[in-house]
Amino acid sequence: MAAEHDRGNDVSLGERLRSSRRASFVGRSAELAVFDGMLAADRPAFGLLWVHGPGGVGKTALCGMFAERARAAGRPVHVCDARDADMTPEALRAALGEPVPGQVTIVDTFERFAPLETWLRDSLLPGWPADGLLVVSGRRRPDERWLGDVGWQPLLRTLPLRNLRPDESRDYLRARGVVGVRQEQVIEFTHGHPLALALVAETLAQGRPLPPVRPEQEPELVRILLERLVEHVPGPRHRSALEVCAHVRVTTEETLAEVLGGDDTAELFAWLRGLSFAEHGPHGVCLHDLARDVLDADLRWRSPHEYRRLHAAARAAALRRVQATDGARQHRALLDFLFMHRNNPVMRHYQDWGSFGAVHTAPASPQALPELLSMVERYEGERSAALAEQWYRRQPSAFTAILDEDGEIVGLEATLSLHEASAEDIDADPATRAAMVFARRHGPPRPGDQVLYHRFAVSRDAYQAVSPGSSMFAVSAFRRWLVTPRLAWTFVALSDPDFWQPMFDYLNMPRVPEADFEVGRRYGVFSHDWRVEPPAAWFDLMEEREIEGTRAGGRPPAAETRPALVVLSEPEFRTAVRHALRGYTRLDVLAASPLLHSRVTVDQAAGDRPRPEDLRRVITEAAEALRGSPRDEKFYRAVHRTYLKPAPTQERAAEALGLPFSTYRSHLSTGIERISAWLWMRELAGPEPAQT
Repeated sequence: MAAEHDRGNDVSLGERLRSSRRASFVGRSAELAVFDGMLAADRPAFGLLWVHGPGGVGKTALCGMFAERARAAGRPVHVCDARDADMTPEALRAALGEPVPGQVTIVDTFERFAPLETWLRDSLLPGWPADGLLVVSGRRRPDERWLGDVGWQPLLRTLPLRNLRPDESRDYLRARGVVGVRQEQVIEFTHGHPLALALVAETLAQGRPLPPVRPEQEPELVRILLERLVEHVPGPRHRSALEVCAHVRVTTEETLAEVLGGDDTAELFAWLRGLSFAEHGPHGVCLHDLARDVLDADLRWRSPHEYRRLHAAARAAALRRVQATDGARQHRALLDFLFMHRNNPVMRHYQDWGSFGAVHTAPASPQALPELLSMVERYEGERSAALAEQWYRRQPSAFTAILDEDGEIVGLEATLSLHEASAEDIDADPATRAAMVFARRHGPPRPGDQVLYHRFAVSRDAYQAVSPGSSMFAVSAFRRWLVTPRLAWTFVALSDPDFWQPMFDYLNMPRVPEADFEVGRRYGVFSHDWRVEPPAAWFDLMEEREIEGTRAGGRPPAAETRPALVVLSEPEFRTAVRHALRGYTRLDVLAASPLLHSRVTVDQAAGDRPRPEDLRRVITEAAEALRGSPRDEKFYRAVHRTYLKPAPTQERAAEALGLPFSTYRSHLSTGIERISAWLWMRELAGPEPAQT
C-alpha cells in the first residue's frame, strides 16, 4: 500500500522544476497584467509582445511565467530559445513550429536574431494566426522600422524591464529564505538588480556574511558578489575553469582540456553548467554577460600574469582549431579567435560584439550574383558593379555572400587573388592596378608569393559601417590571413578610410595613399607586407595588444624591439649573397649586408636582433650543406679556400686545391650558385629548406 501510495504522489521532474520556478518568481505584476489581458481577449489588440532589457534583469524568468500562465489558460504554447536554433531559415522555421489557432509562441534571447527582424516583420508574421500571440524577449528594443511602420504601430506592444522595486525585492528574498534586517541590507546593496539579488541570496544561503560595502555602480556590485562566490568554489581547478569560461566566447569540455589540461574536465564542465549565472547554448556554456565581464576584469586586475597565461592558452587553442578544421567548425573557431580582441579599447568600437557571429557566409553562386551586384551598384555605382562582375567572371571563388539567419543575402565580400590574375585584368581595375604598382615599388612579389586584395565589402543595410556584416568581413579576412601559405601582400579598400584608420593602426596595417584609387568615389587603401612582418610576429603583436589594451598608434615595447625585415627580389638576394661571401671574414662588411635583415638571418638570430655573427653562421651552414653530397664536396672546397678560409689570391686557392685555374673557377661559380639557391629556399620557406 505504501508503495502504491508513493507512486500515486509522484510528479515529474519537469513539474517540480516548474513549481520551483513559480515559487521563486516575484514581481512584474504590470507586465503579467498586460499578458493576462492579451490571453483573455478573443482577438488580442496586440499580436506581438516585445520584452527587452539589459542582461540579468529577469527576461527569461518572465518568459517562463508567460508560458505557465498561457498553459493554465488552456492555450497551446511553444517556447524557443534563439541560442538553440541553427542560423538558417529552415531550421528557424522548425524551431518556431507551425502555429495553431490561439497558440502562444515565445522566443527568448532574441538579440541573437537581430538580423532576422525584417523577415519576421515582412514574411513570417503576416501569415500568423489572428488569435495567436508571439512574445520575443531580448536585450534590444525593436528597431525603428517596427516603430515607424504605421501598420505595426497598433499591433506591437513593448515591455521594457527594469530592476525590481523594493517590495518585489523583499518578496524575492523572502522566497529565498533571506528575512529580517538582512533584507534591507541586501536591497540597499543590490538596488534590486535581479542577478545581483540571486547572487547575494546564494552567498547568504551558504552562510557567508554580506560584504560591508555599498557599491555605486552595478558592475562593481556584481564584481564583489562574484569575488565572494569564486573565493568559495570547491577548489582551485574550479576557480580556473570559471575564469576560462569568463574569458572565452563559449566553453566546452574540449575548451577546458585545451586551456587547463588534466583529467577532471568533465567534472569541471558539469559544475559550470550548474552555476546560477551560466547560460547553455548549442555549442557549450557561457556566463551571463555581467558575470563574464566582471570575472574577467577581476582576474586581469588581481593576477596579470595568470591572466596573460590564460589568454595565451585560450588563444593558442582557438588558433589550432582554425588551422585544423574547416567548414562550420572552422567558422566557430574563427569567432573564438577574434573574440580575444573584444576588450581592446580600439577593437571594442569596430566590431558589433552584441551580434557577433549572428550572420554567416556561403560561396556566392551565379544565381545570387545579380542581387550582389545590385548592392555594389547601390552604394558604389555602375562602374564599380561592372568591375565586380568582371572579377566574378575571372575569380568566382573570391566572392562570398553574407547571409542572415533566415538565409537572406545581407552583404558580400570579395578577396581577389592578384597572383592568379592576368596583367590585363589587373590593369583594367584602378584599384588592383594601383596596388600592384605599389607592391612592385615597395616589395615586389617573388615566385610563389600570394597577393590578396580585399576589394569589395558591402553590407546591404549598412554598407561599410559597423554592423553584423562588417564583423563578418573581419572573420573572412582573418581566415585568409591565417591559412594562406606564402602570403606576401594584403590590400584592403574602404570608402571611409579615416573612420577605419584606428582599427588598421591597431592591426599594424598602414594606410598607403599611393594605392588609393577612384571609381565613382575615392577609396583609401591599407596594406600589409607579410614578409616584412611575418604571421608569427604579427600574431605576437596582436596578442600583446589584446592583453595590454594598446591603443592605435602605440606599439607595445616588445614590438618596438622586433627588427623590420628587408624583402629582396631574387636577383637582389643573389647579389647580396655574393657580396656577403666576399666579406665573410669582415664583420663590418656583414653588418652592412641587406641579408642581415632578411628572413634568412632574422629567423636564425640568437638574440632579439640579428648580428653579423648570425649572418656568418647562416652562410657557414649553407656552405656546409654542400658537403652532404659527395658530388658537391669539390664545390665546397672551392668556396672554403676562397671565402671561408681564404687563400691570399684565387690563383693560390686553385694551387692549394691542385686544380687548373679554369676548373677552380668553374667549381667556385657552381658553389656560389648552390649556396645562393640554398639560402633563397630558406628565405622563402623558412628555417627548414626543402631537400633536392
